[in-house]
Amino acid sequence: MAGAEVEAGAGGAKALLALHHGRDAADPLVLPGPWDAASARVFADAGFPALATPSAGVSASLGYEDGEAPADEMFAAIRRITRAVDVPVSADVEAGYGLAPEELVERLLEAGAVGCNLEDSEPGSRGLVEPRRQADRLAAVRAAAGDALVVNARIDTFLRGDRTTGAAVERGLLYAAAGADCVYPILAPPALLAEIAEAVPLPLNALCRPGGPSPRELAFLGATRVTFGGGLQQQALEAVRDMATGMRL
Repeated sequence: MAGAEVEAGAGGAKALLALHHGRDAADPLVLPGPWDAASARVFADAGFPALATPSAGVSASLGYEDGEAPADEMFAAIRRITRAVDVPVSADVEAGYGLAPEELVERLLEAGAVGCNLEDSEPGSRGLVEPRRQADRLAAVRAAAGDALVVNARIDTFLRGDRTTGAAVERGLLYAAAGADCVYPILAPPALLAEIAEAVPLPLNALCRPGGPSPRELAFLGATRVTFGGGLQQQALEAVRDMATGMRL
């Protein structure tokens, strides 16, 4: 791994990590999810201090279903996004595409990302990875990255598994001990966020969904960081559909 990439990653990661701390309940870290270079520029120009790519949105922009985009295409798309903006970018790399931790970190840094989401679902079966095995993987990613990446550990127990606070907290504590910087209990009911945030000593990432609590409301419920998954790309595509319909009238 080139020293310049590691140095650049460490600087960007430090800036991104700092955005997670010292916030109050009325001021969450809101990270829009760009799916290509053009959308990234729009969000950066709007004043957002950092961005977080969604695998679903990027996959859709490449013509794939979520989870089906080849790693090479995903990393190339991430690189186009990071090259287009001057703000830190965290990348959703799903479960890591089967890459060894050292290679995963190297490819993220080569793509210009300074953070990553790593989920704890099995890519094939879509079942949950055993929590200690996932913690070991996160620890290996942390060891390979040093301080060059902000690691957001996704917890999929509310997506598939034991949908209880206890199950999410168990994994969150293991992932915190492994060196994660943030935990992301995706699809956790908003009413449970405060309990998870109180039990796990890391910033908590919450998913903002159409029709659900706003980013500020999620912050009052316990979230420090708010992301949108592929929702923003889906809303943009709906606008394109409306335009296409109007053109045929």
